[in-house]
Amino acid sequence: MNVSAAEAAEYHSKDFDWETLRQEIENDPSLSYHLLPFLSPQPEQQVSKDPIKAWQSFHIQHSSGKFFKERRYLLKEFPELVSCGDGSKVLEVGCGNGSTALPILRGNDKVILYACDCSNETLQRAKEFVVASNVASFEHRFRPFYCDFATTGFPKWLACDYCRENFGQKDPNCISDVKEERTLETDSGSMEERSCCIGGVDFITLIFTLSAVPLQIMPTALRECFSVLKPGGMLLFRDYGLYDMTMLRFEPDQRVGFREYMRSDGTHSYFFCLDTVRNLFISAGFIELEIEYCCVKSQLYLRIPTK
Repeated sequence: MNVSAAEAAEYHSKDFDWETLRQEIENDPSLSYHLLPFLSPQPEQQVSKDPIKAWQSFHIQHSSGKFFKERRYLLKEFPELVSCGDGSKVLEVGCGNGSTALPILRGNDKVILYACDCSNETLQRAKEFVVASNVASFEHRFRPFYCDFATTGFPKWLACDYCRENFGQKDPNCISDVKEERTLETDSGSMEERSCCIGGVDFITLIFTLSAVPLQIMPTALRECFSVLKPGGMLLFRDYGLYDMTMLRFEPDQRVGFREYMRSDGTHSYFFCLDTVRNLFISAGFIELEIEYCCVKSQLYLRIPTK
């Protein structure tokens, strides 16, 4: 693990009590519109930008990488990514520019990281981000590929129908007995099946990705994640929580559903309460191990240019 002791010591997730925050928000009249039932969309909201194209444009606009910071808290939050064994396969869903991928590659030199996104431009930025780290082994263990998992599902080379069927029948304490087959990486960065599949994955990371999926599609998206996860595997999830500051900044006319909002650029965000997360994942077949709000105060730093 290459995370310094100082960085680890700085990590914290309990700056305040979420129940106290809830009471403050729900007692503030200026924020009451966030609590109201959502009846019907306004005419200007009925025609919205295609969500995939909206996110593609978003990532192109922020392609420099300065907008997304490397998520150094990830390994402290999910130490399983550090302790997992040699050859463990991790699937990063919605990898963006690689801000989640790089900490995983840094933290464990034994894992193979498959990373998907619905934007080829974004995948290219992620590869550049990894290459810029100047660690040769990262490129060897980083396998990016294009995929819109919420609508088309994961490719069969990740887990074929036979594997998916077996995953649903095995004892959760067993490890997969499917032999990993060789795959070919094309010039575009996608992976093509050579003989069978890689036999599923040991871990899935879903970091600030599910909230960008329309609420009505979330159950299908999570079932797809469950279908490629080996028995005994883990899905590691972190996303926007209810009453996050990002949510409170939305104006009333940006609501497109209950706890669901659309930015001016057409991208969507949903904000989760614990019960919603629990119900979504259990309905998809997952077993709850741990679920809680991560309560972190954000600090604003202003840089005043000098003459």
